Amino acid sequence: MDRRNVIVVRSFYFTFLNVVFQLPSVLTLCGYDACNPTISDPYVLNVHLVPHTHDDVGWLKTVDQYYMGSKNQIQHAGVQYILDSVVSELLKDPKRRFIYVEIAFFARWWHEQDDEMKLNVKKLVNEGRLEFINGGWCMNDEASTHYNSIIDQMTIGLRFLNDTFGSCGRPLVAWHIDPFGHSREQASLFAQMSFDGFFFARLDYADKKHRMIQKEMEAIWHGSSSLGNTADLLFGALYAHYNPPPGFCYDQFCNDPPIQDDQDLYDYNVDERVKKFIAYAKMQSLSFKTNHIMMTMGSDFQYENAIPWFKNMDKLISYVNQKGNEFKINVLYSTPSCYVKSLNEAGKTWPTKSDDFFPYADQPHSYWTGYFSSRPALKYYERVSNNLLQICKQLEVLAGNHQINITSESKTLKRAMAVTQHHDAVSGTEKQHVADDYAKRLAIGSSHCQNLVNVSLGSFMSATSPPSFTFCTLLNISVCPVTEDSKSFAVVVYNPIGRVVTQFVRIPVNGDNFLVKGPDGKPITSIVSIVSASTKAVRRSRGTATHELVFMATVPALGYNTYMVYRAEFTQKFQEMVFSKPMREKAPSTSPIVIENEFLKITFDNNTGLLDTVIDTVSNLTMMVKQTFLWYNSSTGTPDSSQASGAYIFRPNHTNPIPIMLRNNVLTKVYQSYLIQEVHQEFSPWLTQVVRLYKAKRHAEFEWTVGPIPFQDGFGKEIITRFNSDIKSGKQFFTDSNGREILERVKDHRDTWLYNVTEPVSGNYYPVNSRIYIKDDKKQMTILTDRSQGGSSLQEGSIELMIHRRIQHDDGRGVGEPLNETGQFGDGLIIRGKHFVLLSSPAKSASLHRNLAEQLYMAPSISFSKASADWPMKYNLSGSFLHKNLPANVHLLTLELWDSNTALIRLEHQYEKDEDPDLSTNVTVSFKNLFVSFDVVSVREVSLSANQFVEDATRLKWKVMDSDQMMPSNKKPIPVSPNTLNVLLSPMQIRSFLATIKGH
Repeated sequence: MDRRNVIVVRSFYFTFLNVVFQLPSVLTLCGYDACNPTISDPYVLNVHLVPHTHDDVGWLKTVDQYYMGSKNQIQHAGVQYILDSVVSELLKDPKRRFIYVEIAFFARWWHEQDDEMKLNVKKLVNEGRLEFINGGWCMNDEASTHYNSIIDQMTIGLRFLNDTFGSCGRPLVAWHIDPFGHSREQASLFAQMSFDGFFFARLDYADKKHRMIQKEMEAIWHGSSSLGNTADLLFGALYAHYNPPPGFCYDQFCNDPPIQDDQDLYDYNVDERVKKFIAYAKMQSLSFKTNHIMMTMGSDFQYENAIPWFKNMDKLISYVNQKGNEFKINVLYSTPSCYVKSLNEAGKTWPTKSDDFFPYADQPHSYWTGYFSSRPALKYYERVSNNLLQICKQLEVLAGNHQINITSESKTLKRAMAVTQHHDAVSGTEKQHVADDYAKRLAIGSSHCQNLVNVSLGSFMSATSPPSFTFCTLLNISVCPVTEDSKSFAVVVYNPIGRVVTQFVRIPVNGDNFLVKGPDGKPITSIVSIVSASTKAVRRSRGTATHELVFMATVPALGYNTYMVYRAEFTQKFQEMVFSKPMREKAPSTSPIVIENEFLKITFDNNTGLLDTVIDTVSNLTMMVKQTFLWYNSSTGTPDSSQASGAYIFRPNHTNPIPIMLRNNVLTKVYQSYLIQEVHQEFSPWLTQVVRLYKAKRHAEFEWTVGPIPFQDGFGKEIITRFNSDIKSGKQFFTDSNGREILERVKDHRDTWLYNVTEPVSGNYYPVNSRIYIKDDKKQMTILTDRSQGGSSLQEGSIELMIHRRIQHDDGRGVGEPLNETGQFGDGLIIRGKHFVLLSSPAKSASLHRNLAEQLYMAPSISFSKASADWPMKYNLSGSFLHKNLPANVHLLTLELWDSNTALIRLEHQYEKDEDPDLSTNVTVSFKNLFVSFDVVSVREVSLSANQFVEDATRLKWKVMDSDQMMPSNKKPIPVSPNTLNVLLSPMQIRSFLATIKGH
C-alpha cells in the first residue's frame, strides 16, 4: 500500500495526526495505489501520458495578472480558468489524470470555491485523479536561491496541501521542469523532504545528447557528500522539454490536428495519427533504460479549455491501445509518481551523479549564466527580506502571538518571499513591471514584519508602557530621519543567531560629536566620519546627514541590546566627556598605502592606487593580489551565432574585458580611526569603492558602488570585479550550492561528458550564492557575497564576480525586452554592495567562512527611537532568549509559530564532513531549558518540509552502479528522548521538530 495511507490505530496518535497532518478519515486510493495499470511484459512499451500545465508565478505578467487572466495583450493566460476547466473534465472519467504544481495559484483558487466544488476536488485528490506534484508555493529557481528560502517556500505550499487534503495531498515527486539548471543542494533538500524522484527539463544540450545515447536520462543523484545516501534521489530528464510530442498538442492555441475518427468524413486521420504517435514513442524509448516512458501532455498556461485536451487524449489512448498487441505498446493516463513507481518496479541498476547541472546551455553559444547576476537590486532585496523574515518569525514565538495583528505579522512576508523564489523572479528574468511587483510585495510584507519586530522589542523592554521603534531601510546610503533629526535617540540591535555576535553599527547623523552608551550605562567607543561624496551622489535628495556615527555592538545570543546616543550639546549638562572620535583623512604620501587591524594588513600600490597585498598577520601568510573592475561588452551576435547577451544569457563579444579606469591610476583617499580604517577609491565617476578594515574582524570589506552604467555609446556592459592573486590554484575553484555545501569547479571541464569549449568565459561561470574561493597548499582566498552573483576563475589565482549588468538587446528567450534597469530616477540603476574577503590557510578557512556566512545572511536587525535621558531607568535595555549559547557549529535555522502552542524548530549542523578538525564533528543540543521565554514540553520530529513525521516516512529504494547497497537506506535519526530532549546532529544534518511549547 502507498506509504501515505498507512493508518495508525492508536487513538491518541491518530487524533494528533488528524489535527496536525490532516489524515483522511477513510481509506483512500491515492498516490502509488491510484495508478492506472501498466503491462508488465518487458517487451511492451508503456507510455505514461502526464497531463499538466506549467503556470509561472510571474514572468511576462504579474502573479495577479496571470491568475485573473488580465493583460492578455502581453500573454494569453488565466490560471483560474485552467483550474475550473480541468476539474470539470476530470470529474467526467475516473481514468483521467492531471497534475498541479504551483500552490500559490491553487490556494487562491481553492479559497474562491463553494463547498460542493471543494468536495468534488477532495474526491479527485483522494482517488489520485488530481495529484499535486512538487507542492511548493512556487517552482523555485535553483541558482539564485538560498537554501533557507527554498525550505520556507516549500513548507508553505506543502502545509497548505496537508491542511486541506491530508496525506493524499502530499506530493511524492519533485517537478522542476523550467528552472535554468539544477543544483545539487536542491536535490539534497528534496531528498530530505522525503521525495522519491525529481524531474526536470533543462540540462545542457551536450549533456542531454550524451545521456540519450547512453540511456542515462534517469539516474540516482548523490545529493550530499556529508549526509550519505539519505540525500540520494532519483532524477529524470524529460525527453521533449516539457511539451507534448510534436503534432499532439491539443490546446486551444495549438495548430496540431485533432483525432478525427468519423470514417464517413474525408478527413478521417486515426490511422495516420496512431502511426505517427507509435513511431515517436518507439524513438523516445531508445533513450531510456526501461519499458516505460513519460510524455508531458501540456505546456505553459495550457488547459484553459481542457475539453479538446481530454477528448483527444481519450481517443489517442483508445486507438493506440487497439494496436497494442501488434506494436507492443500500451498508453495510459499517468502521473510522475506513477511513472516513478514503474521505474522502481522495473528492478534496474541505475547510474549515479555527484556534481550538478550548472551551467546550462541550450545551444553551443547560449549559456544561461547571465541570470546569475541579473537584477542585482532585486537579488539583494530578496536576501535582506529573508533576513528580516527569520527575525520576524522568531519574535512571533518569543514575544507570543498576542503581538500579531493585521499589520504586524509574518504571513504577508512569508508569501511574498515564497513568490519571489520563483524561477522567473529572484532569477531576474522577468519583465520590468513584474520585477517591480515582486519588490512591492516584499516591501508590503517587510513593513508588516518591521511592525511586528518593533512591537515585540518594545514589549520586551516594558510590558506596561513599551517604547515605539522604527526601521531605517536606507542606512546603506546614510538616510535615517530619526537619527538625523534627534538630539538623543535609542538604537536597539536584535541578534537572531544562537551565539553572541559583534556588529558594527553605522548611523547617519548631523554633527561630529556624540556620546554612545551601552545597555549597562557605560560609554563605549565610537567614531564619526564624513558622509562620502559617493554616498551623497547615490542618495541625491533623500537625506541630509553630514556624518556617520560608527560603534561596535556586542549582542547576546538570540537577544537584544539597546544603545543610547546623545549629541554632545545634549550631554554637556551631565558633564559627560567621552565623545566620539573623528575619523581622520591621512595626508598623501609617496609611501605605499597601508591599513591594518589585529588580523590583517592590506597594502595598496601608491602609483596605481590598486590593491597590492593582503597579509594575515596571525598566520604570517602573504598574498600578492590585484583587484580591478572591468566590463564585458555584451554580444549582439557574431558570424558564429546570432545569440545576444540578455537577462538569461551571458555572452561577451570578447574574452578580455575592458578595465574601468579613466586614467592610469585610481584616485585614493585614506581614512583612519581606532575602530575602522578605510581606503576610498574612485575608478570612474560611476564606479567607486571603499576597502574597509574593522577592529577585531578577520575579513576585509569591499563596498562598491556601480552606476548609472553609461549606455549612450550603444554598448551593453556587464560589470565584474576581479582579484588576481599569486595563489597556485590551477584550474580549480570552489563555489557554494545554495549557500550550503561547497562544490569543486574545474575550468573548461564537465564531470559527466566531454566538454567542447564554445564560450570560454560564460561557459565557465557558476552561481555564487554566498561564497567562492581558490586555494593552494598554503593559503586560501575566500570571497563572500551579500547577494547571489555569477562568478568564475578564468586563470590561475583569479576570482571574478559579476556585480551589475546593463544590456541593450534581448536574448530571445521570451522576456521580450532588454535588461536595461533605469532605476528610481530614470537615468540608470545604481547598485551598492559588498564583498567580504578572507585570507587563511585551507585548514582554518571553513571555520572562518562558515561563521561569517551565517552572520551575513542572519545579520542583526537595527531599530531606532527618539529617546530621553531617563530611558535606562524606565526600560529593560538588554535581554537574551537563550539560557546558553548554541555550539559554534549549530545554527538555529527556523523558529516559527506553527499554532498557538506549537513551534516549528529546525536545528542545522552547518559544517561539512571533514571540513574542520573540531567543528565537523557530531554535536548534541538539548531543548531542555534552552529558551528563556518558553519551555519545550515535547517534540515530534518531522521531515525537512514539516509535512510528515520522520517515523512514518519511507522512500523507494534503488539499485545503483557504484554501491552494493540499495539507496537510500531509510535509516532514521537517533530519536529525541522525552527526558533529555537531546538532539544529535551530524555534519550538514538539518533536523526539524514540531515542538509543544509552554510560555513563561
